[in-house]
Amino acid sequence: MKSFRFHLLLLSLIAMSTLIFDTPTAQAQILVPDGTKENTDSIKKSMDIGPFFGLYKDNYFALGTDPFHTPSKYNSGVKFQLSISQRLTNATLPWGTYLYLFFSQKVFWEIFQNSMPMSDLNFNPGIGWAKPFFVKERYIGKATLILEHESNGKDGPASRSWNKVSLAGNAYVTDWLQVHAKYWIPIIDGENNKDILKYCGIFQMGFQLNSNDRRFTLGATFWKRQGWNFNWNTDIQAGMRIHKDANQYLYIGFYNGYGEGLLAYKQFHNQLRVGLLIRPQFFSEF
Repeated sequence: MKSFRFHLLLLSLIAMSTLIFDTPTAQAQILVPDGTKENTDSIKKSMDIGPFFGLYKDNYFALGTDPFHTPSKYNSGVKFQLSISQRLTNATLPWGTYLYLFFSQKVFWEIFQNSMPMSDLNFNPGIGWAKPFFVKERYIGKATLILEHESNGKDGPASRSWNKVSLAGNAYVTDWLQVHAKYWIPIIDGENNKDILKYCGIFQMGFQLNSNDRRFTLGATFWKRQGWNFNWNTDIQAGMRIHKDANQYLYIGFYNGYGEGLLAYKQFHNQLRVGLLIRPQFFSEF
């Protein structure tokens, strides 16, 4: 019940913020990290001529602990993620689409334990077919069809793996509000994680708010776990850009739920983290 009230309140605040602050944007522009506007032609040119190699999801390095229990070496540590993309074709494909190769690696590093082991390494390669959308000469977002794999590279009882055919989309509602969602058809091949949908979810959705100068950001992502009850994993982040010309942020994040890492995907936990966040130029994938 508490979880239901929390999410209902959060979604209500998002809806009210959109109604109060949303104003139509006449120009086909979005903000980039230096605080200037990019018009539609510039965005299309950037997609056509590159650079073809870049960031995909958020890249970060953060230290955290359980905020509801006494910090210890067992509930504290570092989490970091590296995520990149490579466009595979020089030319634009039919219907104004692009083919990408993606790779993300998420690591849980137990720096307070003996020998400081990296207890869980999650590998997430994929290939995606992406379509950007422009309405009335305004860039509004994109949709991507992705074939992806996720595993922890272990064998025996610790092995975890699954595959997904995912349809992901993100859109700019206004210059300062971006919404995103991702739905997948799971192909579960891991013998030790047949019930992974009960913990890691069947789809995800979220939002990202940015100040007018892109100095401050606030976002949240929600994963709906399998079942008809109101059961969600939640990740909330707030950040402050270090410099107006940089895509680096000091950020604080809070995770609540299951499935943050593959090895202990059945373990419910809370983590409050602070660290450094590096974002792609136009938007992040989730």
